[in-house]
Amino acid sequence: MGIKAVFSDLDNTLLAWNKFETAKEMDKLNKQLAKANIKLVVISNNNAQRVGKVLNPYHIDFVSAARKPLPFAITRKREEMHLQKDQVMMVGDQLITDMQAGNLAGVETVLVKPLVETDKWNTRINRFFEKIIFFFLGLSHRVTFKETLQNG
Repeated sequence: MGIKAVFSDLDNTLLAWNKFETAKEMDKLNKQLAKANIKLVVISNNNAQRVGKVLNPYHIDFVSAARKPLPFAITRKREEMHLQKDQVMMVGDQLITDMQAGNLAGVETVLVKPLVETDKWNTRINRFFEKIIFFFLGLSHRVTFKETLQNG
């Protein structure tokens, strides 16, 4: 069937967390995905005011206050769009929230490097635990980041 929707985190995945103006890069990405008949939906733990301020000018659909790592926002949105699990991909920069939510929802997940090195205080806590998880993953699995999905 193929991917019909890309669900993506916002902060540090599509937009630097500390950048409050709208981002034309997201509009470009949204248009590229639309040409391929793929819908971009942002799934964010942030509040509706923050997410809407960034996405509304570009008419990008979103779910705010998603409560990731719980899978319910992903599952609800997928069902609302009448999509199967194998038609949705969750993209994010955090293992503990974004990837866990996608995995619990049963969709494909893609972990990306954060756009900026700094994080909000609550994300710094997650990053601390992620380093420990990556250490143990590295003992049993080769963990690598790639520049694109094609080069590997």
